[in-house]
Amino acid sequence: MRVDGPRAPWEGRRVVLGVTGGIAAYKVVQVARDLTRLGAAVDVVMTRAAREFVRPLSFEGVTGRAVYTDPFAADGAAVHIRLGREADVVCVAPATADVLARAADGRSDDLLATTLLATRAPVLLCPAMNDRMWAHPAVQDNARRCEALGYTLVGPDQGALAVGEADGPGRLVEPGEIVARVGRALGAAGPLAGRRVLVTAGPTREAVDPVRYLGNRSSGRMGYALAEAAWLAGADVTLVSGPSSLPAPVGVTTHRVETAREMLEAVREPVTRADVVIYAAAVADFRPSDPADAKMKRRELDGPPTVPLTANPDISVESRPLRKEGAVAVGFALETHDLLDHARAKLEEKGFDLLVANDAGDPEAGFEVETNRVTLLEPRAEPTALPVLTKERVADRIVGRAAELLRGREHT
Repeated sequence: MRVDGPRAPWEGRRVVLGVTGGIAAYKVVQVARDLTRLGAAVDVVMTRAAREFVRPLSFEGVTGRAVYTDPFAADGAAVHIRLGREADVVCVAPATADVLARAADGRSDDLLATTLLATRAPVLLCPAMNDRMWAHPAVQDNARRCEALGYTLVGPDQGALAVGEADGPGRLVEPGEIVARVGRALGAAGPLAGRRVLVTAGPTREAVDPVRYLGNRSSGRMGYALAEAAWLAGADVTLVSGPSSLPAPVGVTTHRVETAREMLEAVREPVTRADVVIYAAAVADFRPSDPADAKMKRRELDGPPTVPLTANPDISVESRPLRKEGAVAVGFALETHDLLDHARAKLEEKGFDLLVANDAGDPEAGFEVETNRVTLLEPRAEPTALPVLTKERVADRIVGRAAELLRGREHT
């Protein structure tokens, strides 16, 4: 999750961040900072126990807002009502065993508990505790009761706990995931709510022998950003990725493949259900026709080796007949010259509804950089050139336009 300034769905929204008395409370300072940088107004509510681990000043420093601790503060005894009413989402992190019990019982014995009762916004609870505590039947029962009340549990993760404790389920999920889950809650009713989106991303690798391959310089950043943007817009997202070092986007069903043929097979089923299909992968056009079974040795070769090639399947063409009727198809064109001419030809030949063109020679676009400069093309419309943006913001624009095309198609 890249955090570099205000961005939908966080921008202009109100988040109540409840912090309770667990050792993981220090991590939540980062959550508050990132939510604020993404444009949210973050109201931090700290329990008495939380203030034994982190001081309110830490949160005030990263949010620029006062921290709430006293349910009977001088600004009004009904502060919990105001916080609950104005919140777009309430997130409790860490959510200790005690907080889960009090939330499940509907207790109202401190400001955080009363705010939970007063709000009708989505509530996220991020459990964090010792693994033996988390496994206790009473805690598990309280977690189920919280879910029955409509609260969403985020985590816990498996991993190292406090010093002297075991590795196990009970660790607070990482700040980036909490921020992403808050974003999903804010965007749950977004332009792709209830829709299915399929994204292909990354390069493919085609074996020459067991240790060498033909490939390209794609990192997968653009495709991963598109999958994340679609998920934040409310969609159920499937990502089919070639080899990439990037972590799977939060909330996205990710299938990792190696070759173009494997990618095509992985696409065949989800493409039949997708409302939007985004072909962002840099698929190798050719593969060695007869890869060697063993590593080729230079000393055993009589001069440079010859590697005969054969054509790979074109995934957008092969999957086109499988696409759901009315689905919006988005393609990409990375060119080294005559960008718009080649992009228009690809738009028409492959029947895309939207094509994203970018110049491989632009140092601020293409492979191995965090920004992109693209032009959006559609049938019977003038091209739209976007300025240099981060790939996340380019993804927001592409996903937003795809959602508009989908809505327009359904209303005609």
